[in-house]
Amino acid sequence: MSWGTELWDQFDNLEKHTQWGIDVLEKYIKFVKERTEIEINYAKQLRNLSKKYQPKKNSKEEDEYKYSSCRAFLATLNEMNDYAGQHEVISENMTSQITTELARYVQELKQERKTHFHDGRKAQQHIETCWKQLESSKRRFERDCKEADRAQQYFEKMDADINVTKADVEKARQQAQLRHQMAEDSKAEYSSTLQKFNQEQHEHYHSHIPNIFQKIQDMEERRIVRIGESMKTFAEVDRQVIPIIGKCLDEITTAAESIDQKNDSQLVVEAFKSGFEPPGEVDFEDFTQPIKRTVSESSLSNSREGKSESRFSTKSKGKLWPFIKKNKGGGPEDFSNLPPEQRRKKLQQKVDELNKDIQKELDQRDALTKMKDVYIKNPQMGDAASVDLKLGELAQNLERLRLEVQKFEGWLAEVEGRLPARTDTTRRQSGMYEPQNTLTVNNCAQDRESPDGSYTEEPSQESEMKAPAPEFDDEFDDEEQLPTIGTCKALYTFEGQNEGTISVTEGETLYVIEVDKGDGWTRIRKNEDEEGYVPTSYVEVFLEKNAKGAKTYI
Repeated sequence: MSWGTELWDQFDNLEKHTQWGIDVLEKYIKFVKERTEIEINYAKQLRNLSKKYQPKKNSKEEDEYKYSSCRAFLATLNEMNDYAGQHEVISENMTSQITTELARYVQELKQERKTHFHDGRKAQQHIETCWKQLESSKRRFERDCKEADRAQQYFEKMDADINVTKADVEKARQQAQLRHQMAEDSKAEYSSTLQKFNQEQHEHYHSHIPNIFQKIQDMEERRIVRIGESMKTFAEVDRQVIPIIGKCLDEITTAAESIDQKNDSQLVVEAFKSGFEPPGEVDFEDFTQPIKRTVSESSLSNSREGKSESRFSTKSKGKLWPFIKKNKGGGPEDFSNLPPEQRRKKLQQKVDELNKDIQKELDQRDALTKMKDVYIKNPQMGDAASVDLKLGELAQNLERLRLEVQKFEGWLAEVEGRLPARTDTTRRQSGMYEPQNTLTVNNCAQDRESPDGSYTEEPSQESEMKAPAPEFDDEFDDEEQLPTIGTCKALYTFEGQNEGTISVTEGETLYVIEVDKGDGWTRIRKNEDEEGYVPTSYVEVFLEKNAKGAKTYI
């Protein structure tokens, strides 16, 4: 099957058909281009969607991602971002492998088609020219034959007429012979032209046109093959990203399967646990008893005892603090307004933050020290003295941060029970601390009953809470004072704001009565009546050689 033999006379239809083929190819290019735009827009929308639901930095949303379900959702968002990337890959590959290649091929195809049909028109014009020459030679031969026939008839007529002179007859004979010769020449020319035309026509329809049409056929078939290959590439581009997309979906499934509801429930407990025991039963207060009794010393004393018991029974009321509306606003620096467990977490978080800040300052100090060394070795690079000012500022910042860490570590140690109990501390102190002990009982009761600062005792209750103090004071007076086991020198100033601690100033010499037991605190005495705990890192201890239990934890 060949267009040159089967469609030898369909030049115009082939021209229209090949143009239609190019139009189809351009339509397919447009289709792929729009597909790439859809893919890139889809990828952009997926990325925007993933970004929209990503947790914002330094926001409460970050705390939510400690739960496994939220972490799984975050993993889903990240995988969707990768999923969007694969659609971008589809768009890029389709653009480079299909759209760009086909656009270039269309230009080449148009140029090739133009060349082939130009050759076809040229061949047609040539055969048409040969045909015109044949027609012209034929008409000339026909005309000369007619002229020769008329000249012959005229000669015969003149020859038969007796009245015509011999000279006229001879002239007519010569004219007839001339016309016959011209007719013979035209006949020979026509015969030659006809033979040439037949040869040209044979070559035109059996050689030139078939060759041109065959080239056009090959061109059209290459176009069809090319569009088929492009369709395969279209599918292959999608198929190439399927494994990666499948991996993204597998990761989403894995993240979903990693959700642990039990662990999430435990995290809720850790996040909101107060550390308090549930409130106990409320005692019945019988206010009819004093009315029925008679006024006597015994009844008076009993009624006083009843009053004191009823006064102390307000502790059970204080235990109802979880059901009282909490005060709004910022709490104290030591987070004493929070329940114990929450306070411990906040203090630990604060200590960690301060330690990170200290590490940053240390790194910066090391970098500046190295820079200073470089300036000293190579003065042309910079002035070493200019670094000293920054190093001084860093030293001050480090000292301030260390003090902050020690302060919060002290509070954290108090919460976690690393410091001695308050009652133990107060029992070993002298009679000077009796008023402070009374206040301590008040504060402890208030902290226990109203940790968030929402519940406060009435003034009358606070004054009546001082009643048990003399009983503890008697125990304190009976206890002997601890012996001195060495001395120490304060390296830094320490403000003892918490109960059981004592304030010292830098350079002050003090007496050691109890060494550090591993909790970071040393017990000292300022004078005969003033003693308490200071951070071990704040003092330089000098223990006596024969002191009992003289061990240094510095």
